[in-house]
Amino acid sequence: MQRFFTLLFFLIFFFSGSALHAQRQLLLLKKGRVLHRYYPGDDMYLKLKGNPDRVHSYLNNILEDALVLQKDTIPFHTIERTYIYESERRNSNGTMLTIAGVLLFGIDVINQEWIQDTGYSPSSGISIASGVLVATGLPLALIKKKSQVISYKYRLMMVKAGDPLYR
Repeated sequence: MQRFFTLLFFLIFFFSGSALHAQRQLLLLKKGRVLHRYYPGDDMYLKLKGNPDRVHSYLNNILEDALVLQKDTIPFHTIERTYIYESERRNSNGTMLTIAGVLLFGIDVINQEWIQDTGYSPSSGISIASGVLVATGLPLALIKKKSQVISYKYRLMMVKAGDPLYR
């Protein structure tokens, strides 16, 4: 009989414990679109309102309206800026512009050299357009956004398992 209760205890403990303790995520949102996800254990760089110094710590826990860092609990409304080191859209647009410029130049060279059997002349307008695309795309592809001000457009939100934005 004792084995039965021990087995029953372990079954209840394991099946109920997994549903009760889901990992939370902190999302940086812009108009409902997820820009960045923070997980417990991530390094965070923050600037608080009224404080000129940056706070650097790892994220211990995410509460409904606050962050629990290594030595401090910080409410969302006191965060002025979060420092992130990636910007997906700008970098991908820059990469696409650079690829389009290189492809445009390559297609123009192939067209003039092989299809029309005339020598390549770099004075065409396509070469200028290709150069402009590459010159615009390279800085966009290489520049990374370093921080984001938390304002009415950009906000922090805690999500847990079962929420639509949880991943």
